[in-house]
Amino acid sequence: MDLHQEVSALEVELLAKHGASQQERIRRGLRQVAAQWRPSDGNFSAFAREHFIADEATLALTVARLEAVLEQLEGHNTEISRALRAPTDLEIGPLLPVDPLLAAFDPAAHLNEDFFASMIGFVVLLNLPLTTLQERLDHGDLYSRDEWARVRLASRFSRRVPGEVLQQISRVSAEADLYVSEYNIWMHHLLDEKGERLFPKGMRLISHWNLRDELKANYADPRGLEKQRLIAKVMERIVTQTIPAIVVDNPRVDWEPHANRVSAAPETQIEEDAPARAVNPDSDPEPDVRYRKWIEQFLAARRVDPYTPVTPTALSRAFELGREMPEERVVGLLTEVVSSPVARGVAAEIEKRLGRPLEPHDLWFNGFQARGRYSEDELNAITRGRYPDAKAFHADMPRILQELGFSEEKARFLSEHIAVDAARGAGHAMEARRRGDLPRLRTRIARDGMDYKGYNVAIHEFGHNVEQVFSLYDVDRTLLAGVPNNAFTEAIAFVFQSRDLELLGLSRPDEEAERLRVLNTFWMTWEIAGVGLVDVAAWHWLYDHPQATPEGFREAVLAISKDVWNRYYAPVLGAKDSVLLGIYSHLIAYPLYLPDYPMGHLVAFQIEEHLRKSPAIGPEIERMTSYGAVPPDLWMKHATGAPVSAAPLLRATEAALASGQGR
Repeated sequence: MDLHQEVSALEVELLAKHGASQQERIRRGLRQVAAQWRPSDGNFSAFAREHFIADEATLALTVARLEAVLEQLEGHNTEISRALRAPTDLEIGPLLPVDPLLAAFDPAAHLNEDFFASMIGFVVLLNLPLTTLQERLDHGDLYSRDEWARVRLASRFSRRVPGEVLQQISRVSAEADLYVSEYNIWMHHLLDEKGERLFPKGMRLISHWNLRDELKANYADPRGLEKQRLIAKVMERIVTQTIPAIVVDNPRVDWEPHANRVSAAPETQIEEDAPARAVNPDSDPEPDVRYRKWIEQFLAARRVDPYTPVTPTALSRAFELGREMPEERVVGLLTEVVSSPVARGVAAEIEKRLGRPLEPHDLWFNGFQARGRYSEDELNAITRGRYPDAKAFHADMPRILQELGFSEEKARFLSEHIAVDAARGAGHAMEARRRGDLPRLRTRIARDGMDYKGYNVAIHEFGHNVEQVFSLYDVDRTLLAGVPNNAFTEAIAFVFQSRDLELLGLSRPDEEAERLRVLNTFWMTWEIAGVGLVDVAAWHWLYDHPQATPEGFREAVLAISKDVWNRYYAPVLGAKDSVLLGIYSHLIAYPLYLPDYPMGHLVAFQIEEHLRKSPAIGPEIERMTSYGAVPPDLWMKHATGAPVSAAPLLRATEAALASGQGR
C-alpha cells in the first residue's frame, strides 16, 4: 500500500473512531503529515493512530506545553548564537581567525530537522491546521487569540529543511555581515580633485550607513557641497566596484576618488592608532567581492526552495511568510510613493532652501529636520559629553523613556530589560526570544564617546528594543511574540528616532516643525522605496539567471539601479544613470530586508498620526506592540483603526506643500 492509499484508509478508520465532528481535522492533518513524511520516518499509520488528539482539553494542554518548551528552546538558542557572534558584532578586541567560524556556527541549524526526527513536528501537523496567506488575510480578523497561537505553532513546521542547508545559510550570512562590518573608509585620506583633504583625521566611516549620515550632516557645513560630492563619488565607486581594494579600511594610503588614484599617505597624515596595513599604492579594483557575497546569499537561500513547495523562492518566502503581505501589494505601495507627483513639489522646496539645482546626492537631503540647523561638530560635542560609553547611555534610558511619555515605573522596567553594547559595525538591535533574557542595543561608540551618528542610531535601535520588550513580555501568548514583520519594528524605531534632538533638549515641535516633519518623512520614504525596488528586482534577476557570475550580476544591478533611477528619480533630481540606489549594505548582508524600511515609514507615519491624538506616546506604544505577531493589516487596525496605506503620508505631504506656499 502506498502512502496515498494509507492516508485514505486511515481517514476512514479515524473517522469511525472519533466521529464526524473530527472529519475535517482528520482529513487535513493526515495530508499535512503525509506531505512531509519520508520512508525513514517509520510506520505512518501507527504514528497517526497514537498521536491524533480528538479531545479539545488534551489538545489545549498540548499546545500550551509546546508553547512553553519552544520559548525556552528558541530563547536559549538565541542567547547561544549571540555569544558565538559577540567577537564579530562587538568592539571587544581584535578579531581572531576563529571568530568568523564561531559567528557562522548556528546551534539551531538542525533543530527543525530534529523536531521531525523526534516526531514532535508531525504531532503538530497532525493536529493543527496549516493556513495559506490568503486564508489568514480573509479570516484572520475572526480568529480568537488561541486560534492565532495555534496557527503560529503549526506554521513553525510548514517546511522540513535539512540542517546542513540552514547551517550554510548561517555561515554565508555571517560572512556577508562581517564583510559589511569591516567595510570602512578613512575619510581624512580622501583627496578632492585639487588634492585637498576635506575631512578630519581619524574619521572612519562604515559603508553605507556612516557615509550616508556624513553626507546628510554636511548640509550645514560651509564646504558641505564639496564633501557631499566626494562622498557620492566614493559611493559610486563602491557600487560599480571600481574602488581600489587597498583603500578599504586602510588609513595608510590616500585616495582621489574622482581620478581613482592611490598613493602612500605621508607619515605625518597617518593616524597614530592606525592599524598595520599594506601601503603599496595599488589601484586594482575590489574584485566584485560585493556581488560575490550577494550571489552566495542567493545560492544559500535557493537551497531551501525544494523544501517549501508552497513558497518555492526566497522572494515568495520573504513576502508571504516573512511579511505576510503579497509581493504585488508591497511593490505597489512602494511604486505609489516613488511615482507620486508630490515628489516634484518637495524637490522644489528643497531647491529653494539650497539655492541651487538638485544633484543625485540630494536623495539624502535632511534640511527639513531640526538637526539641519546644527553642525555635526556641535552635535558631536553634546553627545560625546553626555555618553562617553555604553554604560552612560544605559543610565540615561529611564529619562529618555519618561520624556517620551512612559511612566517612571514603566521606564525603569524597560531599562532593566535592555542591555547596551558597543558595536563593531554600524549598530543594530538584537532581540530576545524568551522572558528572562534581554534584548541588546548596539551602536558605535568611539574612544572619545558616542558621536551624533552613533547617538542617532542608538535612539533608533532603542525603539526596536522597546518594541522587543513589550512584544515578548506583555503579549498574552508567546507563540504570538513579536510584531507582524520587520516594517513594524522599524516603524517603532522611526517614532523614537524622529525625536532624537528633542531628547537632547534641542528641539520642540511647533506648527512649522510638524510641516517639515511630514516633508522629511515623505523624502526619506521616497528615497528608500526606490532602494527596496532595486532589492526585489535584483533577486528576480538572480532567479532568472541562477548561473550568474559576480561580474554579470554587477552589470545587472547597475542596470536595475539606473532603470529605477531614470524612471522615478532623474526627473526630480535632474541627472540620469545614477547608481546610488545600489549603495545600501543591506543588499549584501540582509537579503530582501530593504522593502521593510519604506513600509516602516508608512506604518510609522500612520502610527504618528494616531499618537498625535494621545497625550503620551508611551502607553499607546505599549498597547500596540503587546498585540503580537498577527498579519499587518489586522495589527494596524488594532493600533490605528485602518489598514496599511500610503495615502495618509501622500495626503499629508500635499497639504504640507500647500501650507508652505509663500513662506
